[in-house]
Amino acid sequence: MKFKGVEEEEMPVSPTGYYFNNSVLSISILSVWEIKVALDDFPAMSLLNDVFLPISPRFSSIMVTDYKGVKKWKKVEVNLKDHIKVPILPSGKSPQFYEKCLQDYLSKISMEALPQSQPLWKVHLIKYPTNNAASTLIFKLHHSLGDGFSLMGAFLSCMQRADDPSNPLTFPTLKMRPLNNNNNNNIHSMFRNVPRFFSSMFNTASDFCWSIVKSGFIEDEQTPIRSGNDTVGLGAMSMATMAFPLDQIKQIKANLGAVTNLTSH
Repeated sequence: MKFKGVEEEEMPVSPTGYYFNNSVLSISILSVWEIKVALDDFPAMSLLNDVFLPISPRFSSIMVTDYKGVKKWKKVEVNLKDHIKVPILPSGKSPQFYEKCLQDYLSKISMEALPQSQPLWKVHLIKYPTNNAASTLIFKLHHSLGDGFSLMGAFLSCMQRADDPSNPLTFPTLKMRPLNNNNNNNIHSMFRNVPRFFSSMFNTASDFCWSIVKSGFIEDEQTPIRSGNDTVGLGAMSMATMAFPLDQIKQIKANLGAVTNLTSH
């Protein structure tokens, strides 16, 4: 679709893109990669140019407004040097020192707005060892580029298998449970699920009514998450991480009867 004053084809911005990028709201995603090897010889320029940018045209586009006031994605020339940041920290310090520096750095860049005059992403290379990694790679992407699911799929499409780089990255396939052809067992299972069905209906109705009451008549209590301060969005942010052992993930999987894409060797 062509518009006046526009030489190249432009893609419309989705309603979600409008929501995440406007005059009062701008939300970004921080993707932190802890790497076991040093990034001293990391070919950032070639990987971004040959692998990252071709994934989606939005990675090389900016958000513009046409003569009708409608926002579009416009393709531009990407200067990769404007998108790569390598912070310099004191050398010879302990991993604990660099861990604190990393947390402070994440808090700092989380509050910085991405320039609207260039594609809405940046890469930060932390070439110092922390408690969990020899170096850290941080992607900051504006949420208008995509949701977490689509962006994670984009990153995974860049990866290669360690055992055979010529093959794409794969995960274990979902194993379907065998069908039970025993009619008696099927009837017994159906009657057993009747109380669960009515319990689910009751919980859904109860939660819906309670949400109506809470949103219209009762004010939420103040908590560490809901401080009640109108300017809380302008304050400094603090990053927190939590690690779950693989054994606990497998236990949750077993309890729920679910599957995971995690394997251990």
